[in-house]
Amino acid sequence: MQLCRYDDNKIGVVRDSFVYDVSAVLNELGSSSYPFPTCDILIKELDRLKVQIEALAKQSEPMPLSQVRLQVPVANPGKLIAAPVNYLKHLEEARSDATLHYQNKIEEIQRVGLFLKATSSMVAAAQGVTIRFPDRRNDHEIELVAVIGKTADRVTAERALDYVAGYCIGLDMTVRGPEERSLRKSIDSYSVLGPWLVTSDEIADPSGLELSLSVNGQIRQQTNTRNLVLSVQELIAFASSYYTLYPGDVLFTGTPEGVGPVQAGDVIRAKIDKIGEIEVAVR
Repeated sequence: MQLCRYDDNKIGVVRDSFVYDVSAVLNELGSSSYPFPTCDILIKELDRLKVQIEALAKQSEPMPLSQVRLQVPVANPGKLIAAPVNYLKHLEEARSDATLHYQNKIEEIQRVGLFLKATSSMVAAAQGVTIRFPDRRNDHEIELVAVIGKTADRVTAERALDYVAGYCIGLDMTVRGPEERSLRKSIDSYSVLGPWLVTSDEIADPSGLELSLSVNGQIRQQTNTRNLVLSVQELIAFASSYYTLYPGDVLFTGTPEGVGPVQAGDVIRAKIDKIGEIEVAVR
């Protein structure tokens, strides 16, 4: 299932370039009161609601995808988790290019660990990326994103995929400099998610997915997720060993080599096998 948020917080199922409105399923989520949940309720209840969502999609009139405005697939993530230098060739690239490492020591992911990005940095592809520091280098980083579907506390890698609701495309944008990663990558609009959530039953194994990114039509990044240093399963186990993961939490799994600068006026296109493609304007 390809589940999207669109227009004014509507929920839809995407099939063959059409959207089928299933927003009525939101009535099944009940009401919340203060203090409000710190997870995404729809993602939490997704397994329970899949049958109803499919039934609503069959009853819905198709609307061309081109006529809707897609929103971020996950409305309310508690945290955005990201994996640095999780492709070997990107590690080598970062170590060899002074404009990337700024004399910081670049360690392997097993040593440096993960980092968090501000949820306020998250935008949909249609919203675009806004460069806040045009006098500094601002880079694109395509990543497979896993969305957590169930509360995960110290899970094993062998069971980790049982806790995934689905996958989407992510851009972990960054401004280069000496500051900590979480600061440089938490700028407003620097966490792009889209185009929709592909539920985990459609991607039984996230290893072996082709991904690519182009800027103004020129390919810059291209690899396969089989080249991840730590697999999606291992990343979930790693993250959940330090903090509990909740439904709707977003995990950026790392970017391959080929990261490069963008500037206002550029157009980024990112594509991942079995998920789809996003187009992102840089402003």
